[in-house]
Amino acid sequence: MSSPVAKKMKSTKVIGTHSGTFHCDAATPPSVRAATNALTAVDPLDIVVDVGGVYDPAKQRYDHHQRGFTEVFGFGGYDRTKLSSAGLVYKHFGKHIIAKQLGVPESDPKVETLWLQLYGELIESIDGIDNGVNIAQGELAYAQRTDLSSRVRRLNPRWNEPASDDDYDARFAVASKTTGDEFLQQLDYFANAWLPARDVVKEALEKRHEVDPSGKIVVFKQDHLFSLEPTMAKETKILYVLYPENPDNENSKWRIQCVPESPDSFTNRKSLPAAWRGLRDEELSKESGIPGGVFVHASGFIGGNETFNGVLAMARAALNE
Repeated sequence: MSSPVAKKMKSTKVIGTHSGTFHCDAATPPSVRAATNALTAVDPLDIVVDVGGVYDPAKQRYDHHQRGFTEVFGFGGYDRTKLSSAGLVYKHFGKHIIAKQLGVPESDPKVETLWLQLYGELIESIDGIDNGVNIAQGELAYAQRTDLSSRVRRLNPRWNEPASDDDYDARFAVASKTTGDEFLQQLDYFANAWLPARDVVKEALEKRHEVDPSGKIVVFKQDHLFSLEPTMAKETKILYVLYPENPDNENSKWRIQCVPESPDSFTNRKSLPAAWRGLRDEELSKESGIPGGVFVHASGFIGGNETFNGVLAMARAALNE
C-alpha cells in the first residue's frame, strides 16, 4: 500500500476507497483516503468502502455497486432507499459512533433513537442522491444544491482543471472533514436539543384535551409532532400548534401555526380562515371577532395574537370554520 495518506495514518486499521472523483458516500465513512483502483489492491486493506464489488460485513467490505445489491436500512420504517456506502457503514457502525460520542453504552435507549433520527435526517439523503433516487415524483419546482452531497461534489477538481492524485487526496481530506463536521454537528443538535424536547412534546400531547376538548390543538413548539403523534393521538390529528413568541417573557405575544400534512409539505391540514389572511391588528380583530389580533399570514399557515387566550380563541374559531 503506497498511498501517501495511508502512511500518515496513526490507526492500525487501513481504510480504502477508490481514487479519482469522489462522491459524498465515499467521503462520509472513512476519515482518511487510501487510493486504490485495482481489485487486487483491495485485499491488504482492513476496511474497504465504495469499491471492490463486495458487501460483506464479516470481511469489512462495504460496496454497493455490484449487480443484485438491494440492501436498505431496514429499521424505523426506512426501507425504501437503497443504501450507498455511507448507509452501509452507518448501518453497522452508527450506534457505536453515537454511543462513543455521547459517552454512553450502545444499549442506552437514546442511542437507538438518535441512530434512526440521524439516518432519516442526514444519511438517507446521501444514499438517495448517490443511487439516483428522485426526492419527489414529477418535475421539481426549484433546484436545491446546498445539500451535503452537492457541497462535497463541488470539492472535486473542475473538468478543465489539471489535477494529480495528490490533488484528489488533498481535496478528499477536505471532503471527509466536511462530512465529519456535518455529522457531529447534527448529532450534537439532536442529542442536546431535539431529544430533550421530546418529553416536553409528549407532555403537551397528553394534555391536549385540557387545551380544547377536540384534542386538535396543542400548546408547544412543533418539533417531534410527526414522530410522536401516531402513538399519542390515534383518534385524531393535531391541526394547530400554539406557542409564545418569547418563552422567557411572561407577557409574550402568542402564535398559532397550522400543522402541515407532512414535515416537508407546504399544504396545511387545515389553514386559518381565508377571511383572516393578510390582515393585521385592528382589522384582523374586527374580522375575526377576537380582540388582540396581531396578524395572519397571507397563505394562512400562521397567525398571532397579543395573548394566549387570543390564539386559543383563534384556533377554536378556525376549527369551526
